[in-house]
Amino acid sequence: MAQNVNSVFRRKPIEQIDDEKNDSGLFRSLGLWQLTAIGIGGIIGVGIFSLAGLVAHGDESSPGVGPAVLISFLVAGLASAAAALSYAEFAGMIPRAGSAYTYGYVALGELIGWFIGWDLLLEYIAIVAVVAIGISGYLNFFLAGIGLEIPHQLTSTFDEGTGGWINLPAILVCLLVTWILSRGTKTFGRFELIAVGIKVVLILFIIGLGVFFVNTNNYNPFIPNGFGPVFTGAATVFFAVFGYDAMSTAAEEATDGKKHMPKAIIYSLVIAMILYIAATLVLTGMQNYKDIDPKAGFGSAFTSVGMPVIATIISAFAVLSILTVMLTFLLGVTRVWFSMSRDGLLPQWFSKVDKGGTPQRVTWIAGGGSALLAGVLPIRQVADLTNIGILAAFVVVCISVIVFRYTKPNEPREFRLPWMPVVPAFGVIASAFLISQLHWETWLRFLVWLIIGLAVYFFYGRHHSLMNPASPRLKDARS
Repeated sequence: MAQNVNSVFRRKPIEQIDDEKNDSGLFRSLGLWQLTAIGIGGIIGVGIFSLAGLVAHGDESSPGVGPAVLISFLVAGLASAAAALSYAEFAGMIPRAGSAYTYGYVALGELIGWFIGWDLLLEYIAIVAVVAIGISGYLNFFLAGIGLEIPHQLTSTFDEGTGGWINLPAILVCLLVTWILSRGTKTFGRFELIAVGIKVVLILFIIGLGVFFVNTNNYNPFIPNGFGPVFTGAATVFFAVFGYDAMSTAAEEATDGKKHMPKAIIYSLVIAMILYIAATLVLTGMQNYKDIDPKAGFGSAFTSVGMPVIATIISAFAVLSILTVMLTFLLGVTRVWFSMSRDGLLPQWFSKVDKGGTPQRVTWIAGGGSALLAGVLPIRQVADLTNIGILAAFVVVCISVIVFRYTKPNEPREFRLPWMPVVPAFGVIASAFLISQLHWETWLRFLVWLIIGLAVYFFYGRHHSLMNPASPRLKDARS
């Protein structure tokens, strides 16, 4: 029994990771600013263009928080910042494709690493789906602005209670993004850098123009329904402040991962939070929160002040800018999946790459899974499912960085997070608090996924792990 317990908590040596990443088959083509762009691309997008309006306005599961959506973003940002610093320290030591999965594996053992890896597979796919649903809302707003309209039955789901059948635009967007990513990391990096530049210019334009139409009366009351919905809103918008997590999965494709990854993580979060604060103030100042369209917030805000043409232009560029979020997280899930397969915890079939260094199999499987979720589930359910998993990952990473600082104090670190262990401990507490604000249905779905994951681990992963001396994969390699 003791041997079995020890086997599930075996830890992966950093020395072995260094040897593996030199022969991963992935191409090193991402510099500091490309990495930062990927981080910003993953953070900024649906948070501004969709979730801000949804949380401010409210829906059937939670009342609107009004202008206090700004506080929701700040609470989420503080919790995310503590985790970001923990990620930065790990990324400077272990620039590897698995990100949080690998950090947990190295610091806390194989079972914890598996838990995070399996968790991220679902969460990243769900994030891609959430963003696709957000894009669908802006696409519909744009088409309506030019006199076209997709039948309602094909733009909303049955669960939304509005007579919808399936969200076809969201499905098609997922497949488009999957195709872009399948073209290779170099192509993806160039597209991401250009698209993120367009996105930042668009947001600055929205803020700069919208500020002239702010009516301060819309800020009163600032917290219309108390702090309860504000914290629930923080748990929902948390989805919008952790794109650096997925960006860190591209570490093996960075030209200098140990040096650039910590900087890119911090830069991307700081830039994103500044833009979030300004954008939410403008959104809730332009239009009363009760009238904001939860699916296309800024589109409805500019229409409300008599600028429908600007609203249409924003909707068109919002579609392009939000694509970068999907690309970042689809990249993330494929690299975590690739890493788990390479470690033997999932079949080796998944870790095969093509001549261009792209794991095509997992790319298309993950893209298909996100298309399925986006087509049949409403945005709030998918967003909450995403957040509980990422928050759980943040708890593990923050605990791992504390453990590793004291178990491996002399390990070279390109970046050392300040105020150890206060900062990561705050990250654990804040993340756990935000998890507690999610609905019980979200907990249930998450629990079902983890039970399935434990079954896969104990029936396959534990025996085939390359850390298991009796692994069939090792026997095949020797023969």
